[in-house]
Amino acid sequence: MSLKPFKILGIEHVGMAVDSLDGLSNVFSDILGLDCIGSEEVKDQKVITDIYATGSGKLEFLMPTDPDSPIARFIDKKGGGMHHVALLVDHLQSALDYLKDQGIQLIDEKPRVGAEGFNIAFLHPKSTGGVLIELCEEK
Repeated sequence: MSLKPFKILGIEHVGMAVDSLDGLSNVFSDILGLDCIGSEEVKDQKVITDIYATGSGKLEFLMPTDPDSPIARFIDKKGGGMHHVALLVDHLQSALDYLKDQGIQLIDEKPRVGAEGFNIAFLHPKSTGGVLIELCEEK
């Protein structure tokens, strides 16, 4: 195997699919004491995200804004719960090129902008043991 042209810097967040964001702050902020560090709409993914800092990564709750969004389809098929694991990398395009060369099926061959302004790309779960993996790079 060739030397990797990128480094995984850690878990950036775990994405959770939810029908509603109502009541999340009662549990995650009020009871567990986590800070909600942001809420935003990601229009191209048709979701609203609420993001909570844990001290060593984040929890990202994704609520669909359209019944045809990827998150709405996921919830319809599997119910709410863990959707993806996001890994922070130092060189996203290099990572995508390398992984494609290694036979990993990519959902995104080029980075795009995701929540919090990160450059992101997804790896297909068919190539990753059934786990949807998002790679993230800070701009």
